Amino acid sequence: MANDTETLLKKNLYEVFGERDAGKRQAAIAAIWKEDGIFIDPSGAHIGQAALEEAVARLLEQFPGFVFTEMGRAETYHGIGRLAWGFGPPNEAPKVTGLDIVVVTDGRLSALYTFLDSPTA
Repeated sequence: MANDTETLLKKNLYEVFGERDAGKRQAAIAAIWKEDGIFIDPSGAHIGQAALEEAVARLLEQFPGFVFTEMGRAETYHGIGRLAWGFGPPNEAPKVTGLDIVVVTDGRLSALYTFLDSPTA
């Protein structure tokens, strides 16, 4: 199956950020990310596959048991896309929500910009 932008958004959400098995996560990163890809979130810029793996491992360690879910449908065009997501305990309302914006180059992710929503009162 071709790595179209929507497919990459979803694989990244579930097979990278949602995968707790480090070996499977690293394989997914190698398959869908450019070697020099950049992930930018509020904690900083993470450049390269190893830095991405470290950032995801820290996130999942900080929130054991949390899972990612899609919040709405992915929107894509011309090699860019966005996907809203939630993160929290299974079968509960998400504790954190946000938006991923990706850039796809040569069928692989080259950039991911993650925005977190402000907590509601």
